[in-house]
Amino acid sequence: MSLVEQLNADMKAAMKAKDKETLSVIRMLKADLSNEQIKAGHDLSADEELSVVSREMKQHVEERDSYADADREDLVADLQAQIEVLKRYMPEQLSEEEVRAIVQETIQAVGASSKADMGKVMGALMPKVKGKADGKMINQLVQSELA
Repeated sequence: MSLVEQLNADMKAAMKAKDKETLSVIRMLKADLSNEQIKAGHDLSADEELSVVSREMKQHVEERDSYADADREDLVADLQAQIEVLKRYMPEQLSEEEVRAIVQETIQAVGASSKADMGKVMGALMPKVKGKADGKMINQLVQSELA
């Protein structure tokens, strides 16, 4: 089942359950996917769909964090609920240990030895973990391994 089909099925279920929060997130995600499809000029591949969902997840997390810094707990709770809905459409996230193993394997594969090689490592690493791990965590792990 494609992501759009899954979203349509979940949207119907949310309408029947009168779950306004889930419904609004699903509608937003469907609109983003539709806009991306129009911009691309073709049906989106699974990777392209994943990148749209990942982008939305990242935006919501950053927005939640900024509201938390401003002590706006009411908005933080709303955004956290939206993030939980978005997580349903993300692939299973890798643990820090799994990411560290992939980072070490990639560093050996590209022959990196210093922080100057970080670009090579990240370029080889990101396709392996796209959508499965947080970019900040990946960056920190690569920096610590190359230090």
